[in-house]
Amino acid sequence: MAKIIETDVLVVGSGPAGSAAAALLSSYGVKNIQISKYGSLADTPRAHITNQRTMEVLRDLGIEDAAKQYSSHQDLMANNVFCYSLSGEEFGRILSWGNHPARKADYELASPTQICDLPQTFLEPILFETAVSRGTSARFNNEFVDLRQDADAVTATVKDRLTGEQYEIRCQYLVGADGGKSRVAESIGLPMEGQMGLSGSMNILFDADLSKYVAHRPSVLYWILQPGANIGGVGAGVIRMVRPWNQWLAIWGYDISQGEMKLTDEKAETILRSLIGDNDVPLKIRSTSTWTVNNMYASQYSVGRVFCLGDAVHRHPPLNGLGSNTSVQDAFNLAWKLKYVLAGQADRSLLETYSTERQPVGKQIVTRANKSMADYPPIFDALGLLSSSDPEKVNAAIVGRKDATHEGKARRRKLNEALQQKNYEFNTRGVELNQRYKSAAVFGDGTAEPAYSRDSELYYQATTWPGAHLPHVWVEHQGKRKSTLDLCGRGRFTLLTGIGGECWRDAVAAVEERFGVSVDLMSIGPAGCDALDIYADWYWQSEVEEDGCVLVRPDMHVAWRSAVAIEDPAATLVNVFAKILGRPLAAPVESRQAQREMVG
Repeated sequence: MAKIIETDVLVVGSGPAGSAAAALLSSYGVKNIQISKYGSLADTPRAHITNQRTMEVLRDLGIEDAAKQYSSHQDLMANNVFCYSLSGEEFGRILSWGNHPARKADYELASPTQICDLPQTFLEPILFETAVSRGTSARFNNEFVDLRQDADAVTATVKDRLTGEQYEIRCQYLVGADGGKSRVAESIGLPMEGQMGLSGSMNILFDADLSKYVAHRPSVLYWILQPGANIGGVGAGVIRMVRPWNQWLAIWGYDISQGEMKLTDEKAETILRSLIGDNDVPLKIRSTSTWTVNNMYASQYSVGRVFCLGDAVHRHPPLNGLGSNTSVQDAFNLAWKLKYVLAGQADRSLLETYSTERQPVGKQIVTRANKSMADYPPIFDALGLLSSSDPEKVNAAIVGRKDATHEGKARRRKLNEALQQKNYEFNTRGVELNQRYKSAAVFGDGTAEPAYSRDSELYYQATTWPGAHLPHVWVEHQGKRKSTLDLCGRGRFTLLTGIGGECWRDAVAAVEERFGVSVDLMSIGPAGCDALDIYADWYWQSEVEEDGCVLVRPDMHVAWRSAVAIEDPAATLVNVFAKILGRPLAAPVESRQAQREMVG
């Protein structure tokens, strides 16, 4: 293995996590190589729900419009339908993904972006093309084998799967985004908690025009409940829209204790006919596959110079649609930190905050997805589907739930309550955006964390409390309507202030002089400020006085804030950055003059 290639960052994996990491690093000017053991990008539309926070990342990358072009719009995701089959009896519906009038405002107030359905077969190429066009060197059919670390770098052994040749890539840092069976995570011995292989599911990707069954109740997910059905499996599954309304993915559970399900096309068609409830509709099976439901997360995300993200560190069922979203957001958290460390503007200790900040998020989404799994049996019970293994008795129970009897009334109430509980799967705004980081990369302002006034899983609560996601409001900047999020990001720190906040200009200059870090200064307020506070929304949302400030990190989380203008803003801001960047000063900077003397 005489051949050694050098780079700043090696990204292992080309899925949403790996391609997002590569795209962000290249956008920040960081030299990186991306490898994948596969010969192409995703060939099945596995992940698909793309939430607003992920769309904010794509917006920051300048590719939001491309994503929207290939996605199904929010209104086509409106219904989650529970039924015996597509043509059979419907048991209930839930207005989901922000489409209920009572929830739509929550989504519109939270972000400049919209949730959408973007299958992985479209998301991956958009991210990958962005990465390569901006400087990533990509290699398919190149498999990560092992690594070793020393004080200065990581040396990865890579195998070219076409030639069998092994070679080495030496990098400053390695990003392991190689999925739920991560070889990178295994190599560095990441500690895992939980269990893999809890249950089994089969996927059947197929084409069929099902418009007559679905167009009047548009949805991404049609839940099929057929306990006792003579098609194998466990009697529950979903028909997922891939492209409206002619490409679909059927997901049907099977008993994993009986071994891996082997599907022939004939068996797959039998299952599909039962789920659709139509023996005559033309259909074409594209592919079949199986997978397992997991409940596992890493208790830490990095060891030394190696960082894992995505499914490598959080493995869970697809419920809540949080998998690829959390993966992309992991990359957004890590990439800017790598940029600043590699540029010599931050100490390596900044990278330790990646695991500190993202591990609780990964644990939460694994827990939430598995809780959503546990919310299905009450629906089955309310319908009477668990009453017997005899199909005739099951059908009698289904009919019996509609009886004008005390028992029928009780079962209908149980069903409605059980369906209502599914809001925790299909409308969890809080899980997506209430991520308040607590780490050395956040400088507290001495105030207590704001309590949640509503359910923190269902509802996002905007705040500028340090560590929180920057609140979105619309402003006018350079003659265009923009979000406060649009004023920030792109790998840079931003300091937001208002009238009377001119003192922060010297503070920003002091930071640039001391650390070589460029900070964008943006005033928001009446005419004359950099951005016009159109509706005075920032005035109320900022939670600081007009002459105070909100410091925003490159990933659009609040790093620090000051309620008002202070006596020596330059010294204060320099000390804030010293802590965030992990570059502590010999002593706190007490004045602008003291800082100049220190630099001199």
